[in-house]
Amino acid sequence: MAQDEKIFADGFSFKRSEKAPDFVIGRLSMKVDEAVAFIKTHQKGGWVNLNVKQARSGNYYMELDTFEPTGKKPTAAASTPAPAPKQKPIEDEDMELPF
Repeated sequence: MAQDEKIFADGFSFKRSEKAPDFVIGRLSMKVDEAVAFIKTHQKGGWVNLNVKQARSGNYYMELDTFEPTGKKPTAAASTPAPAPKQKPIEDEDMELPF
């Protein structure tokens, strides 16, 4: 699939209301049958990522995010933190009292 090929998210609609309060970004509506079919078709690892975009006409639309990172995935060993180094026990003679 060409990288610039758009895959519109079937069954999803995003609308912005200018009358809504500032903290309301917009409203996402889903037509269940179409949205579920789209999700089942395009899911990878149990996820579907969509981008909300604005057309030149000013209307909003939902597009499938097809970005896939390149390169190696981190291995489990690389992502696991190394164990803390063991400290030697404190001996009584190593401790200095402030008085």
